[in-house]
Amino acid sequence: MNPSNPAPHAPRQHSLIDAIRGPIMLVTLGALMAADQMDRIGIDRTWPALLILFGLLKLAGYLGGGEKE
Repeated sequence: MNPSNPAPHAPRQHSLIDAIRGPIMLVTLGALMAADQMDRIGIDRTWPALLILFGLLKLAGYLGGGEKE
């Protein structure tokens, strides 16, 4: 077995970025929905922020040694 290429059944090591990706997305979604409810900014104009945030977190995970998809 090659140590640089683990067996397919080996558990993946989770990085900090992987651990906080979901909570950060939920907090951002909640903040955007709260802003929409307060008539400050409509959710229809801010949803691209979620896509940008998700992309940045994926990039950070990739650069931090996370799973490369």
